[in-house]
Amino acid sequence: MKPKISLFGIMNLVIMLLVIVVTLYPFIYMLAVSLSKDIYVMKGEISIWPKGINLKMYELVFQDPKIWIAYKNTLIYVCLGTFISVMVTAMGGYALSRKDMKFHRSLTMLIVFTMFFSGGMIPTFLVVRSLGLIDTVWGMVLPGAVSTWNLIIMRTFFSGMPKEVEESGRMDGLTDIGIFFRLVLPLSQAVIATVSLFYAVGLWNNFLLPLLYLRDPNLFPLQVLLRNLVLAGNVASGDVTRIGGDNLIVEDSLKFATIMVSTLPILLVYPFIQKYFVKGVMIGAVKG
Repeated sequence: MKPKISLFGIMNLVIMLLVIVVTLYPFIYMLAVSLSKDIYVMKGEISIWPKGINLKMYELVFQDPKIWIAYKNTLIYVCLGTFISVMVTAMGGYALSRKDMKFHRSLTMLIVFTMFFSGGMIPTFLVVRSLGLIDTVWGMVLPGAVSTWNLIIMRTFFSGMPKEVEESGRMDGLTDIGIFFRLVLPLSQAVIATVSLFYAVGLWNNFLLPLLYLRDPNLFPLQVLLRNLVLAGNVASGDVTRIGGDNLIVEDSLKFATIMVSTLPILLVYPFIQKYFVKGVMIGAVKG
């Protein structure tokens, strides 16, 4: 029996193809320009395929010490921030999922309230400054450590966990903390992977917090370095005047190479946790 092809299916396919093209084209174009020889870039002959493979731009990027410092800072912020955020979110979600906890409903409503109303940028900045977190690693990972949306996902997942798990732990003499760490967390790999990906991507692409709370260039992450590179035209090497005949073209090639170097790592992580990501999102969507 042949599958029926509906108008909705055709339109859905066309729209998805357009979304894919619009999403992928900037990456493909930047990759093609960064890998092409400067003469072809100056002539504007690059579309989606590089001409005259040239790795000079990537050599200049990797020779710049500021790139490695920014990479190190970003990795520290992502790893430390993701660990803290996931642990705090998991503990908070587990506590809120316990119907026998006092003020369970009131606390949940107060937390949900923060999704729609917040203190604002200036009050938050004043609080962070009063705590001495300006120009520190903690200023990058603590102010936005908990996302209300991720907390709700965790709470929804834990609410659907069988009560027999807790009962078996109590029969073995475990406390609430022991049940959480020894039984609940090992059974929550899907939602933990999902929330970890959300936090890691957010921290990797974080631009606002370092712009507000960092003054020391040695603490800047990749996103701030890219911002300085793209907006101010600060290139990594002084050799740009000797590469090609047009400084602007060479600077654009360096910008694209830097963007590709800073973007690809987080994109390569997704395929390894895709199965957990899909499973965790579906579980959080159907259990409430």
